[in-house]
Amino acid sequence: MKVLDAVEGFRDDMVKTLCDLIEIKAIAPEFGGDGEYKKAEYLMKLLDGFDVVERYDVEDERVSDGLRPNIVAKVKGVLEKTIWIVSHLDVVPEGDERLWETPPFKGVVKEGKIFGRGAEDNGQSIVSSLYAAKAIIESGLTPKYTLGLVFVADEEAGSNYGIKHVLKQKIFDKEDLFVIPDIGTPKGDMIEIAEKSILWLKFVVHGQQSHASMPSGLNASRRAMEFILDLDKKLHSKFNGKNELFVPPYSTFEPTKREKNVDNINTIPGLDVSYMDCRIIPDYHVEEVLDYIEDIRSFHQMKGNSKIEIEIVQKVSSPPTPENAQIIEKLRNTIEELRGFRPGVYGIGGNTCASFFRKSGFTETAAWCTADGVAHQANEYCVIDNMVEDAKVFSILPFEPGY
Repeated sequence: MKVLDAVEGFRDDMVKTLCDLIEIKAIAPEFGGDGEYKKAEYLMKLLDGFDVVERYDVEDERVSDGLRPNIVAKVKGVLEKTIWIVSHLDVVPEGDERLWETPPFKGVVKEGKIFGRGAEDNGQSIVSSLYAAKAIIESGLTPKYTLGLVFVADEEAGSNYGIKHVLKQKIFDKEDLFVIPDIGTPKGDMIEIAEKSILWLKFVVHGQQSHASMPSGLNASRRAMEFILDLDKKLHSKFNGKNELFVPPYSTFEPTKREKNVDNINTIPGLDVSYMDCRIIPDYHVEEVLDYIEDIRSFHQMKGNSKIEIEIVQKVSSPPTPENAQIIEKLRNTIEELRGFRPGVYGIGGNTCASFFRKSGFTETAAWCTADGVAHQANEYCVIDNMVEDAKVFSILPFEPGY
């Protein structure tokens, strides 16, 4: 097949491009970074030959270039109906650099892999989708469907400067199909059709600051621990249903971040700020969970005779994609043609851009790629063959079967 040969011919270019992308730090300002602008500018230079290239940048005074970039590019097909592949430009920080065997922001090629922060999440799919489109251009063939690429900012920090903004621009049609290559399995044998609701909560527990040798009885740290441990236990007990579409097949309620309170050991804190990450299976409504949390908050506030505040940091819910959706069938057929197996479907506890499309009424949305699942880890890597083989899937997805 001419297009597949073109993808294979780009193998070395794909490796170089991913290594280059890894070396361009693209971390959100929330995590101490300077945004994605330089990475977007690099990619813009690789979009020659595309029929449409547009930018939908968002102003953000926190970054040095003043903009958070979003790129939309198209290779036109016979039909205006578009298959979109949406990947994100930003990466998370490297974490503890001592855990890395190679420099986190240098693309290192070894053992058939490319190591570096963002190699899998989401650099692999940026590159595979880009070179799938370039292979179509190189082949000189015109696909049935238009192939659209979207490279968005801010996926790791809430998507306000990324896909949420792009969705408001009305560039997508309800008849379009969407692939979000931001979650996958090592064989590429599963397609994600649903995501748990995400609820991130901030708890501010008040007490009375005092000397540790003369406790007032309103130790904010102790009150916070008692409240959160009780909340944790009761949430797991109340919302204990299972949904086998997901891994794990139940809702999770995890206490996570805790902010610094006092600097010295012998002072009782008067304020404690803690966080919880909740991932809720669609069998339960988020509002139902919030109402239950409010009941527990009110009880502990009354019991301790001091204020407890709750702030919703993030709340995202989306309906599932039907298993018989057109995009699911197209992906299954294409993967079966190229790899000899027919993938199943599943749901995840994480959050990808797919949830925003589904929530906005774009029901033809699937998340799929081939990945070992090392996103956010030290020594993150991309398997080179996965990147190339995914590009082959994306390159023939807009064509009719047996083209």
